[in-house]
Amino acid sequence: MRATLIVVLSVTITVVGGASPAATASQPTLAELVGQKLVVSMTGTSPSASLLARARRGDIGGVIVHRFNFSSAAQLRSIAGALQRAAASGGRPPLLIAVDQEGGSVKTIPWLPPVRAPGRVRSTADARADGRRTGAALLGLGVNTDFAPVGDVPRSTGSAVYRQGRTWSFDAKTTARLAGAFALGLSDAHALATMKHFPGLGLATENTDHAVVRITASRARLEAGLLPYRGTRVPLVMLSNAIYDAYDRTNAAGWSRAIATKLLRHELGYQGATITDSLDGAANARRIAPNGLAVAAANAGTDLILLTGGEVATRNVFTTLLQAAQRGRVHRSSLLASYQRIMALKAGLR
Repeated sequence: MRATLIVVLSVTITVVGGASPAATASQPTLAELVGQKLVVSMTGTSPSASLLARARRGDIGGVIVHRFNFSSAAQLRSIAGALQRAAASGGRPPLLIAVDQEGGSVKTIPWLPPVRAPGRVRSTADARADGRRTGAALLGLGVNTDFAPVGDVPRSTGSAVYRQGRTWSFDAKTTARLAGAFALGLSDAHALATMKHFPGLGLATENTDHAVVRITASRARLEAGLLPYRGTRVPLVMLSNAIYDAYDRTNAAGWSRAIATKLLRHELGYQGATITDSLDGAANARRIAPNGLAVAAANAGTDLILLTGGEVATRNVFTTLLQAAQRGRVHRSSLLASYQRIMALKAGLR
């Protein structure tokens, strides 16, 4: 795992969007620092001119592809290729091209592995083989990031993630072992794995995309959910949209400094990159826009911000974040620390 490097720069920017002519690889502009944080959705079945332009300017760091964006392997490969060529033509780092390919009920690409649902996997060898096959198949289509595996440990059959068929086991040690093996398999194939949803959704009985979920359990009861993250070397951790009273009674994990920085990094020692769950899902449940949540997530130390709304809405979030950074409402030190972790994450992409 790469260590975090924090570099303090003095950067002045007055134009929203695009890179300053004075920007260099060692001295990114505020626009570049903000843009690399955003993983956004694509509208339609091919990248729009606007989305390609954002990739060229460096206004986005990645794209999540949904099932409605493509109908064939060739189409998905074409989408990924067009986006990466746009980023390269602007001299930008490669994009994260991501899907939710967990197995079971959550598979963006239905004809690809894993064939087995997580709960049907019995050995670490099988879990790692599933991860390896999944990673190789994804890379063959230009997808370099899998928002999997789920590391949530259900505490009862009432758990929402259990009812969706997304969990490995009711036992925390078994979950950590199998989820970790799947992540290793993805790494074997040079795809990025994402353990989710920190610090655990096993106690949640509702979907955080549809409801404001508050978990009132004590720290002692939440401890089992942390096991899959202890000592993990998975390159990405996704933070949940639930509120955990034991850690932070106000903010959900994705925009809680107490969870994203103090718990995950300081207490558990995690050094990789982090990403929010869909801020649009959380915002919809709260009947607000995602912009304020994105600012809060950036200040909490969360590295990447996942936005699943329309392209106009995600452009607006970029503008909000950049203006907040210009005005000092998003701390430059947090942006720089996240940028270094994102660049380290992308350094291993193929």
